[in-house]
Amino acid sequence: MSEIKTFEIDFGKVHSERMRLNVGPQHPSTHGVLRLEVELEGEIVTEVVPHIGYLHRCFEKHAENMTYPQVIPYIDRMDYIAAMNNELPYVMGMEKLLDIKVNERIEYIRVICAELNRIANHQLAVATFGLDSGAFTPFLFLFRDREMIITLFERLSGGRLLYNYFWIGGLMHEVPPNFEEDCRAIIKQVRATNAETMNLLIYNKIFIERTANVGILPADVAVNFACSGPVIRGSGVPYDIRKTEPYSIYDRFDFNVCVGRGEVGTVGDCWDRNIVRMEEMEESCKIIEQALEQMPKEPCDVREFVPKRIKPPKGEFYSKAENPKGELGFYIISDGGLKPTRVRSRATSFVNLSVLPEISKGYMVADLIMILGSLDIVLGEIDR
Repeated sequence: MSEIKTFEIDFGKVHSERMRLNVGPQHPSTHGVLRLEVELEGEIVTEVVPHIGYLHRCFEKHAENMTYPQVIPYIDRMDYIAAMNNELPYVMGMEKLLDIKVNERIEYIRVICAELNRIANHQLAVATFGLDSGAFTPFLFLFRDREMIITLFERLSGGRLLYNYFWIGGLMHEVPPNFEEDCRAIIKQVRATNAETMNLLIYNKIFIERTANVGILPADVAVNFACSGPVIRGSGVPYDIRKTEPYSIYDRFDFNVCVGRGEVGTVGDCWDRNIVRMEEMEESCKIIEQALEQMPKEPCDVREFVPKRIKPPKGEFYSKAENPKGELGFYIISDGGLKPTRVRSRATSFVNLSVLPEISKGYMVADLIMILGSLDIVLGEIDR
């Protein structure tokens, strides 16, 4: 009979080897040309370093070589998923600098367009986040509804992605015929599909297990990293500029600030950030309905206050608004000429992405993809 040999292992002398892995920049799960340098111990993430700059648009330098109205199309190209929302803080800031008071009907049209674009943004965010978790059907449903909004924007501006619709002192055009009926049809469809998505995806057992207690972002960390939008609200912080510092005519509407509640996991996890976006779509529907009721019905001259040459006085301003992804702001210095001296953008996705290394450590590689998707970033805004 052969002798059986036994081995004793001194685990104190065993040293694991860590591996560095590149995720992206050409990869669907990075939601754009983002490279993540990931350090792994087995399948556990020990370090994440985001590498940006693969889509550098030079927005700020471009803007400093353009006249003030010519800046708007470049703003569209930052967060190209929410171009209407991008334009709003810029034109509001310029109007304040020029002391222009726009027609009330224009304010209502701007709010309606901004909230429609917020819904379209969240539809894409939830749809692609579903893809990250392995769910394909909700993607089809949400993209079908998003097309209704994009088609309406095409009737408004002629563009389906980049609009240049909000002008300094007004709008490009008045709204087309049947605008109100189209908006109400969109709201009805959005609510029906969202109810279906809640059952099909959000409260799906597999989806909950993939997202609950994953990528937990505590409220104090979110505040310290200056996060905003659904990212900070998912952590239970009710910070929404539309409520905390109302701009335009948002103080006239009754709507709720949606926050994460830890319903199926821990407050601030991936599931909470996702449910906030779902609930915000309903709040946007409520705002649009109220705006349609309150909006003056008589068409107005939407270019009445658009100056032929925009030459603001010397000075500076910072104007911000609640973009679908969070706080978007523009800091502009004027020397009294036709072009801005300095343009600086407070890009939402750039700030929110900075928290990724903090909330990814200790999770598995597959969880890292979910955490990144839950931040809802756009690289055109990060690499501005």
